[in-house]
Amino acid sequence: MKTVIAILFTFIGLSSYAQTNLDDYKYIIVPKKFDAFKNMNEHQTSTLIKFLFTGKGFTTVYDDQLPEDLKFNRCLGVVADLQDDSSLFSTKTIINLIDCNDKIVFSTMQGISKEKKYKESYNEAIRESMRSFNGMNYTYSAKSEKDEPVTVNFKNDVKKLDESKAAAVLKAEKEMKEEKTTKNTAVVSKETEQTQYYNDRTPVASNIKKKAPETSVLKNVEVNKTMKQDIWYAQATDTGYQLVDSYPKVRMNLMKSSTDNVFMAKTDTKNGMVYQKEGNWIFEYYENDKLVQEELHIKF
Repeated sequence: MKTVIAILFTFIGLSSYAQTNLDDYKYIIVPKKFDAFKNMNEHQTSTLIKFLFTGKGFTTVYDDQLPEDLKFNRCLGVVADLQDDSSLFSTKTIINLIDCNDKIVFSTMQGISKEKKYKESYNEAIRESMRSFNGMNYTYSAKSEKDEPVTVNFKNDVKKLDESKAAAVLKAEKEMKEEKTTKNTAVVSKETEQTQYYNDRTPVASNIKKKAPETSVLKNVEVNKTMKQDIWYAQATDTGYQLVDSYPKVRMNLMKSSTDNVFMAKTDTKNGMVYQKEGNWIFEYYENDKLVQEELHIKF
């Protein structure tokens, strides 16, 4: 009995210590791509972790959408890192919270899933890991805002200016950053229990090529028109049609292709193709290295 009580007090002490530590941080920063994966938001891990942290009362942001105070003072937040210890038959995850000094300030329990599909298994394992935050009444203490901020630009230099100039510089800098963020937003995401989507709007190279002018090809085309009274009649065959004249004599054989109204054509002396263009039937073939188009009068 004494052993059980001692273990309970140990867990209560560790839980209180973890909560005190996390109360010092204003933000949970979720990477859009974890080191364990090749792709952004693979298996919806990023959107799921952000959703779960938000549901437990934390202010959660993506690593490329930091608010202004977090940009100037990186120690206001901790990064949620997904530790993937999966094996061949099970998915195992631990979520580590890492501060601005690259130190792990909190690690969850290991979540385990034996689901076969990756998306379902990571979803189950991550949710089990996040049970470590159950019952944790997180309240931001604002302690880290009292510390000296970690700066990434010339903000500290503003202290040397008078108050009016400092305000003007900060305002201009903020407007520039907001404009840049608005123009360069490449990803739109939404995380809810029922809906999780992640659209990457990063521009990609187009594979559409400009159509080359056809004038140079047409110069080498010779168009012949048969006499109007020279009408050929189409008779169905196993492979297509045979065209006969009024005698009747077989003048041409048409063989079906994979495209409607396009046939491979053969006469006693010529091989080519017959197709329909603007309501007319055209026999196209090469003669003495010159492309010839001959208009046919066919009745089917």
